[in-house]
Amino acid sequence: MARIAKRSPLLLVAKYAALLGYLTFALFPLYWLLKISVTPDQLIFVEATNLWPSALTFDNFRSVLFQTDFLAYFGNSLYVSLGTAAVTTVVAAGAGYAFSRFEFGGKKILIAVMLITQMFPLLMIIAPIYKIVASLGLLNSLTSLIVVYTAFNIPFATFLMQSFFDGIPRDLEEAAMMDGCTRFQALRKVVFPLTLPGLGATLGFVFTAAWSELLFALMLISKNEAMTFPVGLLTFVSKFSVDWGQMMAAGVLALIPSCLFFIFIQRYLVQGLTSGAVKG
Repeated sequence: MARIAKRSPLLLVAKYAALLGYLTFALFPLYWLLKISVTPDQLIFVEATNLWPSALTFDNFRSVLFQTDFLAYFGNSLYVSLGTAAVTTVVAAGAGYAFSRFEFGGKKILIAVMLITQMFPLLMIIAPIYKIVASLGLLNSLTSLIVVYTAFNIPFATFLMQSFFDGIPRDLEEAAMMDGCTRFQALRKVVFPLTLPGLGATLGFVFTAAWSELLFALMLISKNEAMTFPVGLLTFVSKFSVDWGQMMAAGVLALIPSCLFFIFIQRYLVQGLTSGAVKG
């Protein structure tokens, strides 16, 4: 015990050092993004290896906000991401509850099929999806992105929600129904409040996935007014040059919704991912 006690401070220092190293590794790209965004254009390549910029400017942010279509791209991405997150979470919650609480024919096959859909590379199915969207006349519409993103996120979101429902004791619902509640009332009054961490985790996962998706947005959207933020970033790349300052400034601004969204759902997200709903 004495030897363990003597080694404990070193172990604690090692843990903090490892944590500091991880945070440095994870946050350094974000710092570099911010550093380039506030560096004057004429110094970006001159001070490319400097850790700190010798001068600061916010011209890149002003240019992005008032001289480009960034706000339109930003609004399109917000609309698509929130729409996808809302629809996917509602559908996944219903499907997850059904998989968790009911036994029905073909349940295992359905689960296997949903798992298989997660194994296909996106590049392999992008062409058929493009043809389907084109035949429906939905090219260059934000609705097409919401439909495609929802379809691709539902399987994982369903399994995520099922795990949360599995963690809620069935006795709670049965007790509520014995007290006179219908199944829907038991679901709304008993199960739903206990599922909030799971809903928060699912909402956050889907929102982030839709917010940063590029491949489908690049294939299905070609009109400038319907572009989402990831595609809009490519407008800062011309044939012979790249406007690194404005691109990095746009990247910093694009981080704001994700950060605000995660701050809003942080409590539910942490509870959901660490506990998998409640314990009986």
